[in-house]
Amino acid sequence: MNNNPETQLATAIRALVTRLVKKLRKESTTGQQLSLTERSTMGLLAQYQKLLPSELAAMEKITNQSMSSVLNNLYSLGYITRTASKTDRRKVYIALSKAGEQFLSQMRSERDEWLAKAIRENCTAEEQEWLYRALIPLKKLVDFE
Repeated sequence: MNNNPETQLATAIRALVTRLVKKLRKESTTGQQLSLTERSTMGLLAQYQKLLPSELAAMEKITNQSMSSVLNNLYSLGYITRTASKTDRRKVYIALSKAGEQFLSQMRSERDEWLAKAIRENCTAEEQEWLYRALIPLKKLVDFE
């Protein structure tokens, strides 16, 4: 184990954030209906509005064929729409449907409700303030390139 204090801090943050993400995934019964890649793909569509399947595959770091399976399942569930490009009919843009937006909103709401309850029931007012203050340096880490 590295004795460098910065490396030890990095290890502790990574391990804790990983555990928190896993816990949040479990706390949404809605989210458990889909695979991690399907949920992540829907999150990308919410963020970017519409993308080509090849763009989604690249962002998810999976093959186009694997992305095709993901998209076929999401389409069969009614969570995405497919729209041909107006300039190039060979290209099809993928976007969230209203049902997909509702699914994503429900999943996020379940996770937020669980986390709010966990904070409320386990953290003192002072600890909650520490959490607020910790958001600033954590955001810097997320934004670091």
